Amino acid sequence: MSDRLGKPSCLIVASAAAAGVSAQSFLHCFTLTSSAFNLQVATPGGKPIDFVDVNESNMRWIQDFRMKSYANPAKLESIDGARYHALLIPDCPGAMTDLANSGYLAKILQHFSAGNKPICAIGHGVAALCCATNEDKSWVFEGYSLTGPSVYELVRQPNFASLAIIVEDFVKDSGATFSASLPDAVHVVLDRHLVTGQNENSTLPAIQNLLILCNVRK
Repeated sequence: MSDRLGKPSCLIVASAAAAGVSAQSFLHCFTLTSSAFNLQVATPGGKPIDFVDVNESNMRWIQDFRMKSYANPAKLESIDGARYHALLIPDCPGAMTDLANSGYLAKILQHFSAGNKPICAIGHGVAALCCATNEDKSWVFEGYSLTGPSVYELVRQPNFASLAIIVEDFVKDSGATFSASLPDAVHVVLDRHLVTGQNENSTLPAIQNLLILCNVRK
């Protein structure tokens, strides 16, 4: 119990939209951070997560995870950002639908940014950062360097023409710097307290950077 009390807390925010959450990215996010943090998963409305790209290697873990009490997400609307030391958003194709325009997540991101608290967003989860606009319509992450899904990666999706948000365009239009490597390449950008990963393949090094940031802050 003392070990649990001594650990910092990390909030994992996931999409509850039909497009779902990458099973492999979430698995890495959860398993790599569970020893360092007390974890809390939250989704809009506290709805269950729809995992996508489930395969033979991660299916068993996902099934086991669903049986655990902590697999039931908290309601994002009831989350107090001040209670958490780190924020992690895994690769969520659904983020473009629900998280990218979430006022509740925006408040949490504003709190984290104001306190220079570590934030890590991966792949499609980077779209969730787009909700964090100030009252004057400026973006909280203006002036930052980020990565996320490149247009070359997004254009392969059958629904590309109807995507609600193109992260690369949003980042550039909002006064930040966007970089991307080749499609599916491992690419991570660390700028101050913000870590972003280009795609699902970038999950591991992105989380490693988050853990380093949190150790530096202790």
